[in-house]
Amino acid sequence: MTISQSITFKASPAKVYQAIISAEQFSEVTGASAEIASEEDGEFSCFGGQITGRHLELIPDQRIVQAWRVKAWPEGVFSEVRFELSASGDATTLELTHTGYPDDAAKHLEPGWHKMYWQPLKAYLEG
Repeated sequence: MTISQSITFKASPAKVYQAIISAEQFSEVTGASAEIASEEDGEFSCFGGQITGRHLELIPDQRIVQAWRVKAWPEGVFSEVRFELSASGDATTLELTHTGYPDDAAKHLEPGWHKMYWQPLKAYLEG
């Protein structure tokens, strides 16, 4: 199963990238605590530890690929989350691809991306 979503932000790729990869900014975006390493293979924890993982690939202002898991999933189960950023005039299009999650997680993940990531990011970047 795969979740694919596309969202456009009225902000540069650099601003979108930093809002996702900076612990300080991500905490401001979501209102929840976050610890996010800034290097490849670095670990992250957000939403007070409900989401954890590590960075598989970081290409500044272009791509973030993470081994990503929800705390409630069975131990050792990770999915892959890919954020692809591309400039589109004075905006950025973010293409999300989320794969490898447990079958029963889709019903929560699909709307969760909108509620927990896209809506707060839009408010933060465009507000």
